[in-house]
Amino acid sequence: MLLKDQLKIHRYDTRKQMGAVAAAMVADKIKELLSVQEHLNIIFAAAPSQQEFLETLAADASIPWDRINAFHMDEYAGLHADAPQGFGNFLKARIFGKVPFRAVHYINGNAADLDEECTRYAALLNKEGVDIVNMGIGENTHIAFNDPHVADFEDPATVKVVDLDLACRQQQVNDGCFAALDEVPTHALTLTVPALYRARFVYCMVPGPTKAEAVWQTLNAPIAAEHPSTILRRHPRAQLFIDADSGAKLEK
Repeated sequence: MLLKDQLKIHRYDTRKQMGAVAAAMVADKIKELLSVQEHLNIIFAAAPSQQEFLETLAADASIPWDRINAFHMDEYAGLHADAPQGFGNFLKARIFGKVPFRAVHYINGNAADLDEECTRYAALLNKEGVDIVNMGIGENTHIAFNDPHVADFEDPATVKVVDLDLACRQQQVNDGCFAALDEVPTHALTLTVPALYRARFVYCMVPGPTKAEAVWQTLNAPIAAEHPSTILRRHPRAQLFIDADSGAKLEK
């Protein structure tokens, strides 16, 4: 394990190994916290980078899922409700619909009033606080859909509507989620940087060669909204998991 400021860094040879170890560590933390409290609130990210982690975590029958309230951290605005690219649908297929959560709270990207939807979802998150965030980092160092041009480390909001920058939208094509850039929605609802940062524990899984630059920036750029993921270096209980590909530029 390495340390950069307060951020703990774990590096593994393969993304499969990375996902399995991260899932085991999250499972252990869940059980530890549930030994002293009745319920947990956990936020999950939806992205191909989370696949191995989610697969391993969802297969762990020893976790008391019925004591966990599940949330997701962002959702496209205006995407068809049944679209597989929808983040709620992605998570339903991989974990939300596979284990018996106490409750699953979805962001509605097709709400008639998106600002009202942000208020509704923020109230759910703020009711009892967030215990664990499981997340990734975008190619432009975004966390959730807080791209550099909309990220605000002092954001007063918990959930907000944002426009997505070109790099963020291109990443969705690079990841194979959409066939072409013009298919990617231009707006989304996202938890803000402070909303993610307020979680008691943060686990950040970032595998793959397309994330090498973002990992380098996360660990080496000044801690500022120009590189949103750098905020993780200030969190007292954040851990970053990378593989050989995403960590390739660190050796240079």
